[in-house]
Amino acid sequence: MKDNALEIIAQHAHDGALLREEFFRAQAWKLRDAALQAAVCLARGGKILLCGNGGSAADAQHLAAEFVNRFLMDRPALPAVALSTDCSALTAIGNDSDFSQVFSRQVEALGRPGDVLVGISTSGNSPNVLAALQTAAQAGLFTLGFSGRGGGQMASFCRILLDVPSDLTPLVQEVHIAAGHLFCRLTDYYLFENVTALTPYLSSESEHED
Repeated sequence: MKDNALEIIAQHAHDGALLREEFFRAQAWKLRDAALQAAVCLARGGKILLCGNGGSAADAQHLAAEFVNRFLMDRPALPAVALSTDCSALTAIGNDSDFSQVFSRQVEALGRPGDVLVGISTSGNSPNVLAALQTAAQAGLFTLGFSGRGGGQMASFCRILLDVPSDLTPLVQEVHIAAGHLFCRLTDYYLFENVTALTPYLSSESEHED
């Protein structure tokens, strides 16, 4: 039998490179706006909540760690929580209620108006991610979604949806983490390198409070 491993590698690399280029060309402004919203949230004392299942749970934890620790620059720790990390909460909610509520219940407990919820689902149709986004929207959180396959039902619950135009889960996930890294990088950029970009948002808040 012929060994096709090298052809498989080359095809995957080729398809992934094309998809990544297509995604960033089409979604650059959305990604910029998502990071700006996250920076405004954090500058106002808010936090970022993230959720997903399987590989997307790993991505949520990965990005939360980048915010809490550091991405590229040395800067103060930023508040971010991956909702897939508390196994006691996950199993209690799943056992007493339903697995579809494991994230939404935590959003209800931890989310505050002005916070950001990041929902990650390659299909766009994960019931527990959808429930979390719906709860977040009702509670006044800003909802950001990372999806694939056209966005699925997530499109109805996300203020900004970063959709990877592919049906292949591995490729969608590869673009998600690349976009997630830029989400962290640009949030840091607005908080610590281009603070003046936040001034209109923070000034309008002060005027409203007065």
